[in-house]
Amino acid sequence: MKKRTWFVGITASAALLMAACEAESGEEGSSGETDSINIAGIFEQSGPVAAYGTSELNGVQLAVEEINEAGGVNGLEFDLTDYDTQSEETEAAQLATRAASEGAHVLVGPATSGAAMAAAPSATAASVPLVSPSATADQVTVGEDGEVTPFVFRTSFKDSFQGVALANFAANELGAETAVILGDNSSDYGVGLAEAFTGEFSGEIVATENFTAGDTDFSAVLTSLTDQDFDVLFIPGYYEEAGLIIRQAREMGIDQPILGPDGFGNAQLVELAGAENVTDVYYSAHYTSEGDNPEVAEFISAFEEKYGSEPDMFAALAYDTVYLIADAVEDLDEVTPEGIRDALREVEDFEGVTGTFSFDDFHNPVKSAIVVELDNGEEVNFTEVQPE
Repeated sequence: MKKRTWFVGITASAALLMAACEAESGEEGSSGETDSINIAGIFEQSGPVAAYGTSELNGVQLAVEEINEAGGVNGLEFDLTDYDTQSEETEAAQLATRAASEGAHVLVGPATSGAAMAAAPSATAASVPLVSPSATADQVTVGEDGEVTPFVFRTSFKDSFQGVALANFAANELGAETAVILGDNSSDYGVGLAEAFTGEFSGEIVATENFTAGDTDFSAVLTSLTDQDFDVLFIPGYYEEAGLIIRQAREMGIDQPILGPDGFGNAQLVELAGAENVTDVYYSAHYTSEGDNPEVAEFISAFEEKYGSEPDMFAALAYDTVYLIADAVEDLDEVTPEGIRDALREVEDFEGVTGTFSFDDFHNPVKSAIVVELDNGEEVNFTEVQPE
């Protein structure tokens, strides 16, 4: 993997240079302008979606630790400062401004689309690149004028891709001819996914229902679905509501396959739903712990050793994000936010634990998706879906 080789090849002269820099009290690095590469981790560490942000911060911390222990990048170590958005979009915007003013070379996060979109103008105004590991809404990297947002990137696929992939999976793999959509209409994430699925599904959408983030009782809308004849239930939303919907749907006798996006990808989905209810459930993912990729096995082992639990795909995406930044910085003569932005634009065939990708013209990674099947809450199968 590219991320495994760039720091192994540090030359003796680079190592000597790093030692010389340390002897000079760390005031200058190999670029002559900075003695560290400053990363601001802006994540949802508390609040409703803290599971995503905490997982991503863990992935970032592990990658930073590994890179620094291996000698850094061109003699420079990463200096990570983390900030808690409290799952609030306004806080994400304010923290992006604060992090830039405190000398961040690059912002990593936030995890959710709404928070990333809130932080993007702050990053752009400060001319500091923002790389979200998991903000999937299409408009995250595109302005209202349809032009690419110059300082915003992501390492996850976008909603229009996973919505299309899930629609095709429902029709081609599950044989679904009819579908019901029960989506989160309070988030750009849920709305975008529903639109993409609807536009691609080759069968008939027999009903479209909505919920709002924070809802806990879905009995009324689920009761209305018991009278519907459909083959698959698509829930474009996050695990907090989806877990409860799955539990309540199964308890009411709705036994059709349930399909969801990457927002399902957290262990709390199964905790909320009850493992016995999470059968014939499928979701799109950026990563799977299954398979025979040795680098994935190394990542899982390192993560488990550090945190005592298996990483989810959000940790994997964040881990890849830091190695991606390291890969970009390696080619710079001088570490600056603008330099990192320019280097990220040129990324080609980056090899990470979530796959191999290059960026398109809109700062989106061109990469495959994984559709994971759950049985009694356990991952039992996965299908790789390639971008067209």
